[in-house]
Amino acid sequence: MSINSSQFTCTKSYEDFPCSHRQWRHAGHCRFVHGYSRSFTFWFSAKSLDINGFVVDFSCLKLLEKKLKHQFDHTFLVNKDDPILSYFQKLHDLEALDLRIMENVGMEYSSKLVWSWANEYLIEKDKGRTCCWKTESRENNSNGAYYEEYPNWYLV
Repeated sequence: MSINSSQFTCTKSYEDFPCSHRQWRHAGHCRFVHGYSRSFTFWFSAKSLDINGFVVDFSCLKLLEKKLKHQFDHTFLVNKDDPILSYFQKLHDLEALDLRIMENVGMEYSSKLVWSWANEYLIEKDKGRTCCWKTESRENNSNGAYYEEYPNWYLV
């Protein structure tokens, strides 16, 4: 399949996942623990509409929403190479924070991460009929990042 302007697309957004993180390598204030209420938008594409005339039936995305909540709702995100990770792990063990260790806590990587989650779900559910081709991760109204890619299995 070649991607062209006649494909069907839709979006779904999830908002208000309060979490905190730090970018330990940053020379400025981002190295300190700080928080945002993250939001995510998914762009979906379909080779054909389903029996209901939908690209993606949003009511079937509960597992994706559950995964977003588990990762980002009232959690503390830390890079796996943070030099003080052991301290955050101790705070987690003391139930002072709900720790999530990530490759990178930035919005750019978060966009790629949630893109992969959506496509893991869609390939199993729709067997290649649909995909997520773009995601947006926002930490507030001013700052966000996108990840955009059509999965290889969708392009065949």
